[in-house]
Amino acid sequence: MFKEIELLSAGQIEELRQIAATAKFVDGRISNPHSKVKQNLQLHDEAAYRKSSQILSQALLSHEDFRNFAFPVAMLPPLMTRYTPDMRYGAHADAAFLQLGNMSVRSDLSCTIFLGDPRTYEGGSLRIQLGTRDMRFKGEAGTAIVYPSDMLHEVEPVTKGERWVAITFIQSRIPDSSRRELLYELNEVAALEGLNMAPENFTRLQLVQSNLLRQWGDRP
Repeated sequence: MFKEIELLSAGQIEELRQIAATAKFVDGRISNPHSKVKQNLQLHDEAAYRKSSQILSQALLSHEDFRNFAFPVAMLPPLMTRYTPDMRYGAHADAAFLQLGNMSVRSDLSCTIFLGDPRTYEGGSLRIQLGTRDMRFKGEAGTAIVYPSDMLHEVEPVTKGERWVAITFIQSRIPDSSRRELLYELNEVAALEGLNMAPENFTRLQLVQSNLLRQWGDRP
């Protein structure tokens, strides 16, 4: 259900840092004015958003692990956000459909891209509720966590320093998370062991992969 990936190079992080240093950030409720749990700052600078989202989008869509796990067909341009002391984003569910201009995306998967050094701030973990368990993520700069959008999650209060991340939402070709995970695992086994199989059996396995994608995929 969760995929952690090493996404950005040191050069890309530095480029994003320079963009953020001079860009305007505003109250994050500008994009969700009725929220009572959202307390953060988000990028509100058209030129900076265009440039930063291009870097982040290209990094995600060119990353093989991300493509294999998410089966992406659409993705919102990633948005940089900041959390200063006492800011948080309380437990919430992501909207089923998200609109950006003329673009509408069903949020099958959410993605947090960690941009800041986790040792420079305290608190601010991404907490995801998985049944009766809690999972917490506070990744190294340049890493990302991809997780199902239909789970309750929150950003715990930042108590010191500044949490700097980018977020985006992905519409997957396989909307059902359990089917997506099964197909991902099957594809991984095929990639790792396929060359060790008898050719006729590997061909049969490839047929199963393709037919499951046909059955479960909801878009060409």
